[in-house]
Amino acid sequence: MIDLRSDTVTRPTAGMMDAMTSAKVGDDVFGDDPTVNELQSKIASLFGMEDALYCPSGTMTNQIAMRILTSPQDEVVCHKHSHVYLYEGGGMMSNSMLSPKLLDGDRGRITADQVEESINPDDVHFPKTALVVLENTMNKGGGSIYDLDEIGSIKKVCDKNQLKLHLDGARLFNALAETSHDPSSYGKLFDTISICFSKGLGAPVGSVLLGSKEKIKEARRVRKALGGAMRQSGYLAAACIYALDHHVTRLKQDHQFARSIGEMLQKLSFIKEVTPVDTNIVIARLDDALSESWFLEELKKREILAVPFGKNLVRFVTHLDFTESHLDDFSKTVTEIKA
Repeated sequence: MIDLRSDTVTRPTAGMMDAMTSAKVGDDVFGDDPTVNELQSKIASLFGMEDALYCPSGTMTNQIAMRILTSPQDEVVCHKHSHVYLYEGGGMMSNSMLSPKLLDGDRGRITADQVEESINPDDVHFPKTALVVLENTMNKGGGSIYDLDEIGSIKKVCDKNQLKLHLDGARLFNALAETSHDPSSYGKLFDTISICFSKGLGAPVGSVLLGSKEKIKEARRVRKALGGAMRQSGYLAAACIYALDHHVTRLKQDHQFARSIGEMLQKLSFIKEVTPVDTNIVIARLDDALSESWFLEELKKREILAVPFGKNLVRFVTHLDFTESHLDDFSKTVTEIKA
């Protein structure tokens, strides 16, 4: 089976498994798991930020960030297709009593002008605008990448209006692989950054939240309340360290495979368009008369898995376990499908 549903479907490599089984561990709730501490120090240093906190998921790191950067009844400015709004179970509302201000934008990306225009007046009829959340790469935008200068402009708007800025960087390393920006350039712009290790980097579990020592201390308390404090989590953190050391430079291969898939799909008579492929996500739009469920079933018959992504839309994601051989098989079988 060629599994292109997500880059979360990967299994640990042999080297990663060795790193996990040989990890030195302690009790992270007491702060004495040496491998967790090593991961947190390593990733914080990489991004030029003061501290980091290891958590079970990117949803948790995003939710913690929104909690520690806001107060109840505040408003969060984000794109209408952002993960924090669409795919986190209404967490910003239920966990932090926040209201979203949803913006539109090119392939999931918002601009500094939009952010400035979205800020509410100081009036009791409106929630207080407190936080801006960006997503890079942008999942619903087909893995689109934010321009770093535009983020800098958004940061200036935030500073001028006393707003906090959080980055959902679940696939940030995919963006960095394409732009070659220094990770520290992001650390200078954001109050908090969430990084996921179980997507393109191929670890089985875990995300980190980056921020100041003060904010990460607050984050640790919220993590506990959300049930995210783990014990001998160094076994999992070891996989993340291995991923940082061995799986970052290979991300460009995922992107090239994705572009090849996009080119193959575009040649099919029933594909109306393919979203520009910037990283490892491919979104194909079918002709209006065809349903995404029909295409997914045709793919499944040929042992290819993908996911529905909206009306007439199907998403494919390349990853660590997708190989040149899989690409060849995909090329041979997808052309068999006829509308």
